[in-house]
Amino acid sequence: MIVYNSHRNNREGEKMKLSTLGRYGARAMVDLAVHQDESPVLLKDIAARQDVSEKYLEHIFAGLRKAGLVKSLRGSKGGYYLAKKPDEITLFDIINALEGSLAIVHCVEDPSRCKRVKNCVTRDVWSQLSDAFQNILASVTLEDMAEKQKKPTVNAMYYI
Repeated sequence: MIVYNSHRNNREGEKMKLSTLGRYGARAMVDLAVHQDESPVLLKDIAARQDVSEKYLEHIFAGLRKAGLVKSLRGSKGGYYLAKKPDEITLFDIINALEGSLAIVHCVEDPSRCKRVKNCVTRDVWSQLSDAFQNILASVTLEDMAEKQKKPTVNAMYYI
């Protein structure tokens, strides 16, 4: 679900945002893909690298496990690993597993929620926007993000 932030006294502050579930979940999955060759990955290691609470990651990984994106192995050599190859998991899969519907307004997902749906031209725009958002997320694989993460960043040094 996309979260709409609004403050009672600040209507101009309304913004469409992904929640931390989706954002942290995507980062954690990239981390898992980058480190998956090292054996199952411990949540405490992901938490340390990503600066996210281990407890919160437990919640995130429960959703990812339920969606069939990760598996866990118990025991002394336990941890988490990807349930599919990184090129078979998209950013859409991750966000959808953690956030639910990605429709930007309720009537796009469920037309019965609005009596104006048949004559509402704005709904058509919201529908196109939702489709475009979902298509972009579906076009990015976990492998794409992991490969980008593995590339060293170049820090240029300038001497005066």
